[in-house]
Amino acid sequence: MHYLFEMKNITKKFPGVTALDNVNFELFPAEVHVLLGENGAGKTTLIKILGGIYEPSKGEIIIGDKKYLKLTPDESIENNIAIIHQELSVIEELSILENIFLGKLPLIEGNKLAKVLGLVDFKKITEKAKELLKKVELDRDPLTTVEELSVSEKQLVEIAKVLASDAKIIVMDEPTSSLTIEETDNLFRIIRELKSEGVGIVYISHRLSEIKKIGDRVSVLKDGKYVATRDAKSVTIEEMVKMMVGRELNYKYSGAKHQRRGENEIIFKVENLTRLDEKVKNINFELFRGEILGFAGLIGSGRTELVEAIFGADRIKSGKIYLFGKELKIDNPYKAIKEDIALITEDRRETGLFNNFNIWKNISIIPLIKESRLGGLWGLLNTSREKEYANKQKDALDIKCASIDQNITDISGGNQQKVIVGKWLASQAKLFIFDEPTKGIDVGAKNEIYQIMHNLVEKGSGIIMVSSELPELLTICDRIIVFKGGEIQTVFNIEEATEEKIMFAAALAEDVGNSTVRVRNYEN
Repeated sequence: MHYLFEMKNITKKFPGVTALDNVNFELFPAEVHVLLGENGAGKTTLIKILGGIYEPSKGEIIIGDKKYLKLTPDESIENNIAIIHQELSVIEELSILENIFLGKLPLIEGNKLAKVLGLVDFKKITEKAKELLKKVELDRDPLTTVEELSVSEKQLVEIAKVLASDAKIIVMDEPTSSLTIEETDNLFRIIRELKSEGVGIVYISHRLSEIKKIGDRVSVLKDGKYVATRDAKSVTIEEMVKMMVGRELNYKYSGAKHQRRGENEIIFKVENLTRLDEKVKNINFELFRGEILGFAGLIGSGRTELVEAIFGADRIKSGKIYLFGKELKIDNPYKAIKEDIALITEDRRETGLFNNFNIWKNISIIPLIKESRLGGLWGLLNTSREKEYANKQKDALDIKCASIDQNITDISGGNQQKVIVGKWLASQAKLFIFDEPTKGIDVGAKNEIYQIMHNLVEKGSGIIMVSSELPELLTICDRIIVFKGGEIQTVFNIEEATEEKIMFAAALAEDVGNSTVRVRNYEN
């Protein structure tokens, strides 16, 4: 059987860094070839070369009977290659329909005037868009503006856009990172259908048990070099981790063993909090010294909506919040920062980073805001101090970069996440809220984030952790609050919590009807 494409001896060098070193990778028709590696291993660089975004320093790309020393984006599209990038590429101001058919809007056929004036056949693409949205199970009007959608819905639009291209080679980079359990199951159904049509898929994911369900072969990169290729069905998760990381992950922290609530000191308290838009209502809870408090629930259940209200990103209608006994009046994020509250947001690209800043500016921005006077009206900067903040966090968190002068978008997702955590550590906050902190990062980086959280509670900080990964919550947290419909449904001590109990509380029988509540069980 011939390959759909073959990448031979691909090398890519950036100033001071060899991102890829003589890497070989290929894809058969009707195959899901999984590409694994830690953040910074070279996966994204390899895919960007295939997509024509990067030019390789050495090597060749063979697609069918054509050979290329490099591809342009147009050549990649002409060769029926489509890529779903990890960072969403939808255009917020356009409709779902316009996003799906961007750059390929068909003109009205058989009409000379339409061709001259460039009149688009909206009837045709509206019908096609409805078919695609039904296929990806996104129940939205195609004319809905994308900015009105949730993160998971935007991910489904990305998938629909690729399906509209009729590509024969599809790259999926962390396609399920924002999807619900049901949406993930539907994506797997779509992948199986594509395989039956002879489409080849390169699949990148840090959720290792997904790979066992959907993959045919697994190839691993480490530090820009090819490690090995294994059969996806027979390789174990332990073997995959060992190939990726090359070291033992010794972090074994369990919230159930932390048991510091006996000190009975309340760090943070919320009383009868209701948001102005009532997306969360009548919220009451306490966070004790030495514990990590988990927030569980389905997407839209109120977890993120609550932490945004606490941080001042959304207005509070009524209720009180206290930090170390002091009542706080927070109506914007600036005041939250001043009051020693940190929020590591769910959407790294949209709300976590300044994409046009370098690394040291991204890290130093929060401590500078905290130190500012008169709302920052003086406008005075201290570059040497900013770089001191950045270098300290770079060393402490082992942020892998050529230098802190690099643009933040030039480093891997896992290292970007470390930069986000680093800017809040530099601010010396007292309450840390982690919203989906390990989304889209590898097992090694996850391990490091968990250790950071453990160190913070050991030093007396309070931590709230929002996560959709139940094994993660059960491993890290001391207590877990389950949300449903903007309200607290129940609270579990870690000793009594199970995935099944949490999911049942989050969904409840009247919402799931006769269907079985399924639990995503990721072993990494």
